Amino acid sequence: MEIILKEKEIKKRVREIARILKKEYKDKNPVVIGVLKGGFVFLADLVREMAIDCTLEFIRLSSYGKKSKIKEEDVKILWDLPLDIEGKDVILIEDIVDTGHTLKFLKNNILKRKPRSLKTVVFLDKYERREVDVDVDIIGFKVPNKFLVGYGLDYNEKFRYFKDVYGLTEEEIERYGK
Repeated sequence: MEIILKEKEIKKRVREIARILKKEYKDKNPVVIGVLKGGFVFLADLVREMAIDCTLEFIRLSSYGKKSKIKEEDVKILWDLPLDIEGKDVILIEDIVDTGHTLKFLKNNILKRKPRSLKTVVFLDKYERREVDVDVDIIGFKVPNKFLVGYGLDYNEKFRYFKDVYGLTEEEIERYGK
């Protein structure tokens, strides 16, 4: 596996993002929404570094299209938010954005619930794969178009525990896909 991001640079960037969010939301008690499963490690580290009062919630999505051809209409909510976010400041935490379809669906869904504000924070941006325009307020890292694992990201539920982010080769994808 090829190292794409080392633990040290991830921690540094998480602290930078947390400082930005802390300054903006210090006295607002925002609702921080994590997208499961891949974003949970980033979310946990970010919230600890922000060190502000906030409400944590999670949402879980599933895409039913072919993995390489997911469209917005393929995205379904498997586990929805249990609280009303109307009039609240919301920070949406996502692990990765590539084509943009999933994030666009999610942002539109959340905006329909009429939050006071919505800020999107994405750990990784696979900008080369973008198919739709979707605004992201804060990006952790722009990354190459590789299948990435580690720091919460997985391949067939493997490798989430890695502290670094790695790119899998086609051979590794074939080997670990079984």
